Amino acid sequence: MKATRSNVQDLEAAIIQLKAKAVRDKFEDTFVNGDTATDAKAFDGVDKLTVAGQAVSMGTNGATLTLDKLDEIIDKVKGGKPHLLLMSRRSRRKLGALSRATGSGLLETDRNQFGMMAQFYDGIPIGVNDYISDAKTVGTSTDCSTLYAVQLGEGGLVGLTSPGGLVVERVGSLETKDASRTRVKWYVSLALFSSIKVSKLTGVRE
Repeated sequence: MKATRSNVQDLEAAIIQLKAKAVRDKFEDTFVNGDTATDAKAFDGVDKLTVAGQAVSMGTNGATLTLDKLDEIIDKVKGGKPHLLLMSRRSRRKLGALSRATGSGLLETDRNQFGMMAQFYDGIPIGVNDYISDAKTVGTSTDCSTLYAVQLGEGGLVGLTSPGGLVVERVGSLETKDASRTRVKWYVSLALFSSIKVSKLTGVRE
């Protein structure tokens, strides 16, 4: 590929950027779905870290989201409000429709702490994770999703990473191929210091 590009540095930068994006996507997936029982190189995500007593169900076969059930998982998080409501895009659309239909006024758009526009439910930021499935099986239903309420920081859910964070390492030319290798690595994990800082709502249907 280098021979086809006028600027080798541009090509290398583009490849590194793609690798970094792949690492980010893997982290977002593992943040929710990570399970060391099935992948020893991963870390346990929020789904597995949520204990049974912090889980609320929409019913035996799941059901459509209600604001009452959402409020229930918010109340499950003790020691202050959650810092984040994490859900799929479908669930976010449903929450928007619910808010409009009830006229609750609880769903707002404002700037977050980083100055970016974000949605808030009852003052709690809403986060979307594309790796939260809308096709989970609950009872006889196969179109279920999960919502998470998370309190971040010391005493709650925190991210752990090695010094330097994401590292780009140039390995150099390969002996057996006409190519060079660049490694992008990030040693990262999650730690939950109190089980009452995370809750989830399962069986959420459209």
